[in-house]
Amino acid sequence: MKAERLKRAVVERALAEGFSVVRIAPVDAIPDAPARLAAWLAEGHHGDMSWMEERTAERSAPRRLWGEARSVVMLGMSYAPDSDPLAILSQSDKAAISLYARRRDYHDIIKGKLKNVAGLLAAQGGVDVKVFVDTAPVMEKPLAQAAGLGWQGKHSVLVSREHGSWLFLGAIYTTAELPPDEPETDHCGTCRRCLDICPTEAFPAPYQLDSRRCIAYLTIEHQGHIDASLRPGIGNRVFGCDDCLAVCPWNKFAEAARETRLSLRDGLDALPLADLAGLDDAAFRALFAGTPVKRTGRDRFVRNVLIAIGNSGRPELADSAAALVADASPLVRAMAAWALIRLEPGEAHRLAPGALAVEKDPDVRREWLALSSAPERVQ
Repeated sequence: MKAERLKRAVVERALAEGFSVVRIAPVDAIPDAPARLAAWLAEGHHGDMSWMEERTAERSAPRRLWGEARSVVMLGMSYAPDSDPLAILSQSDKAAISLYARRRDYHDIIKGKLKNVAGLLAAQGGVDVKVFVDTAPVMEKPLAQAAGLGWQGKHSVLVSREHGSWLFLGAIYTTAELPPDEPETDHCGTCRRCLDICPTEAFPAPYQLDSRRCIAYLTIEHQGHIDASLRPGIGNRVFGCDDCLAVCPWNKFAEAARETRLSLRDGLDALPLADLAGLDDAAFRALFAGTPVKRTGRDRFVRNVLIAIGNSGRPELADSAAALVADASPLVRAMAAWALIRLEPGEAHRLAPGALAVEKDPDVRREWLALSSAPERVQ
């Protein structure tokens, strides 16, 4: 009975802190995780996220991360929108920023609340606790399914029957033996909306994500140049991608989230691409202070903005690209050339000789040399 009372106290405190759902999993609840993780890594689907190859034993087996742990408290906080997050995709002169990033960083939102819940658990149970929010080798989604928060959908994201695809996850490992909840089963059925909508075909099969083709990975994690064959599919998405989440039919049961809606940053939902292209480092940091976008850095972000400009079909944005062909960052210079060639080949022909005369970076040179095979203009 003591364990039951302790669990009730934890759930009550978690809900009071603003979490939408909390469930318990035994520490050994994901025995198939090591094989699944190994297969994913062997396929190279993690791209250049080399940190995924580190501490794989601890990542896939919670007891290997902390031998004294007996239970995992999994918590979810909804960030369900109150409008269609894909509506911005039709505005080709505006930047599409993923819904989760148009707010204060969720790590900051959740971590303090998790510590409050964990503190109660430690004080009332006389047990040890460890708190994790995407900051350690923890497989949150399989653990969340084992705890009953939802299931990993065909898009690999957790899906909840109450909150759709819109849950931030956090975990508390504890030495307490808490009564576990029933794991959730898969309810995707024959639906494949999330697979079919992906603009870059990042799903080689249901339940498999190849990060190397995923727009979220490319625009956030990938540090180098983005392959030319994938750029058109990115459209005006400059940070992340909500497509596969937004079309999930289970979202119809999700109520617009109060807690995370309070942290939304006004004005980040339809920023003009021309304005973003002109950001220097200081302006970038000021605009995105406290949001996940800031972590990418100015150069990678403007790289993404220039890809969106090149995809816009709007010749009036060509000046924004032309202004960056001599930028200090090769990431930016390369995409400035690509965008300018797409929008105004004539202007690109005028600038190419001067740019090539001083350009040493082979990737940037390659973009300029592609001018000879460029179409007259992207429509």
